Amino acid sequence: MDSTRRDLLLTAGSLGLATTVGGPAVAATATVKPQTPATAASDAKIVLLGTKGGPRVIKGRSNPANLVVVSGTPYLIDCGYGVTRQLIEAGIDLQQIRNIFLTNCLADRLMELGPLLYGAWTNGLVEPVHVWGPPPLKRALRSYFQSISHDIDLRIDQERRPDLVQLVKVHEFDRSGQVTQVDGIKVSAVKVRHPPLLNAFGYRFDTPTRSIAFSGATAYSPELIAFARSADVLVHEVMHLGGLERMVAQLPKAPEFRKRLLGSHTTTAEVGKVAAEAEVRTLVLTQFVPGDDTSITEDMWAADVKKSSFLGKVIVGRDLMTV
Repeated sequence: MDSTRRDLLLTAGSLGLATTVGGPAVAATATVKPQTPATAASDAKIVLLGTKGGPRVIKGRSNPANLVVVSGTPYLIDCGYGVTRQLIEAGIDLQQIRNIFLTNCLADRLMELGPLLYGAWTNGLVEPVHVWGPPPLKRALRSYFQSISHDIDLRIDQERRPDLVQLVKVHEFDRSGQVTQVDGIKVSAVKVRHPPLLNAFGYRFDTPTRSIAFSGATAYSPELIAFARSADVLVHEVMHLGGLERMVAQLPKAPEFRKRLLGSHTTTAEVGKVAAEAEVRTLVLTQFVPGDDTSITEDMWAADVKKSSFLGKVIVGRDLMTV
């Protein structure tokens, strides 16, 4: 594709793609072409790719990202910094990624979305990749593709690759409802509470063998409780109050920052309440805030949850853990 036509596509905001905007009853729905046949015996597993909350990059935990794998097919939730390397460490071929779901469009969730797509493309991607999430997802990808348009054009011309921009299918939505159904797996979204964002979502994957809910980044959310009702697994973010106090004490605007975090994240005690009220079987703690306080042991992360009325299994997540 010549650079003039590419600039027109990017400026127009089309990305060469059809973008789905939610109607009154649903968020955004599309039927994706099946990749591999799903069977009644298909297995569904979760891989925690990145279990640290927030955008800072640290030694240890990687930034937010999760994976659902059903019958060998991966479905990626969030693209925090380091997700490409974590996928490779988990044994996932980047070309296998066909569906990506973003819980919100803050940097800690989409920082590596563009580079991941580019990495898959340079590894030989030739099939479409569907990316689902709230605004301004489309604008963010458009900006990324503009920033590397010279490289893309060069590789299309010299390496005869298909146009990356045309391969990426963006689906924006801004309300709760069914997102997509593919290979017998229904994916739904619920709007959660992460002020000041207007559009932050949790996801639920209903597979032939397992129902899996993801909180995304959220404060205590009654909407999420109803959404995750009776799920086999709830993967939920968590914030430790003692760790929060130590973290904010080092910041110049500690009161304001503390207030914002308390209003947009879920404490250990609240997570137990969410899991109990949703009546889920297994609770997986992840996206830890703070994610770099080594004085907080796994037992400490789980202590308040176990003091709650939740009677199910509690798992303290670690990077690359499979559930």
